[in-house]
Amino acid sequence: MQRILLHGLGQAASSWQPTVERLAEPADVYCPALFDWLSGGPAGYDALYAGFSAYCRSFQSPLALCGLSLGGLLALQYAIEHPQQIHSLVLAGVPFHMPKRLLQFQNWMFRLMPQSAFQKAGLSKQDTIRLCASMAQLDLTPGLSALKCPVLLLCGEKDRANKGAALQFQKRLPQAKFVLIPRARHEVNVDAPDALAKELNDFWAQ
Repeated sequence: MQRILLHGLGQAASSWQPTVERLAEPADVYCPALFDWLSGGPAGYDALYAGFSAYCRSFQSPLALCGLSLGGLLALQYAIEHPQQIHSLVLAGVPFHMPKRLLQFQNWMFRLMPQSAFQKAGLSKQDTIRLCASMAQLDLTPGLSALKCPVLLLCGEKDRANKGAALQFQKRLPQAKFVLIPRARHEVNVDAPDALAKELNDFWAQ
């Protein structure tokens, strides 16, 4: 089983490092840089998903996908479209349909931020805004019934924007387990790597 950890918007592959260091079996864990898949082209969700799909097809064994926010959306869509390749799915702070008002507010905040704030994430300010705008119509609700694999839904205790969505998510997926990560905000891999790694170790061990 290969385990792939997908970071969120505003993060980099290194955002997973504190969590990976605490995993029971870190050797078969992959933390790709999401925006490398854009290959210098226009920053849009469809292009990003196409790059991620090609990346997943390079693996032979079943995949355990784990994604935060944007990374979770990619993982969720791939699991819906390729259930035969998925061993399990972990989604942290992931809505199954995009909250348009939240996206609009997020993009408004991005416009106020300086260019330098986007450098570490590997995506320019304008590309970040374009990527967010391209996700406004994304709705994976119709495909949720295709998910048959074990699912772990995670949310930071202080992530008010996504806590309600996670509970609604659980109602639609009877097989899903829902866990709140204590004292963590949206970026659970940054705020609480110890607690996150424990949940991942327990889930994958089962």
